[in-house]
Amino acid sequence: MARIQIPLDALTSRLNLGGRFDSVRSQSIAARFSNLKPISEFLDLKRLSKPANFSEVQTRVNYNLSYFSSNYAVVFVMLSIYSLLTNFLLLFVIVFVVGGMYGLGRLNGQDLELGFTRLTSAQLYTGLLVVAVPLGIWASPISTVLWLIGASGVSIIGHASLMDRPIETSFSEEAV
Repeated sequence: MARIQIPLDALTSRLNLGGRFDSVRSQSIAARFSNLKPISEFLDLKRLSKPANFSEVQTRVNYNLSYFSSNYAVVFVMLSIYSLLTNFLLLFVIVFVVGGMYGLGRLNGQDLELGFTRLTSAQLYTGLLVVAVPLGIWASPISTVLWLIGASGVSIIGHASLMDRPIETSFSEEAV
């Protein structure tokens, strides 16, 4: 049976996403967060205004997403931390799985010998899986991820569409 080829380039070229994420991949995290704008500039209430039409929304979002990209990454990280702190079971499952995998890795493939039994690595991995999967499903990670997408999308796109561009950029575009 032939594989189905999806032309992703044809889909993404209409959205102008071609080069938007290239700078994100090429930068280190330290360089990425060195571009943080001051909080007084990020939350400047004097520049908040309702856009006149949809084309103005598009220009504002395009400008603000690139200008405040590090600040928006911090907003996303803060919302992620908030979502984990309000969903203790999901936080416990993540810590449990990471700790279990770390502990099993420290065994270096050897059996775990307790005073009354010997457990192989396969049995330990199976036990971790049997405990973590039901707890992980009960912790509702899908709803947490969907909440995170919605909350960050509303806050970031809302800020980017309501925050007007600085006056200096308007003059610099007209001079060109």
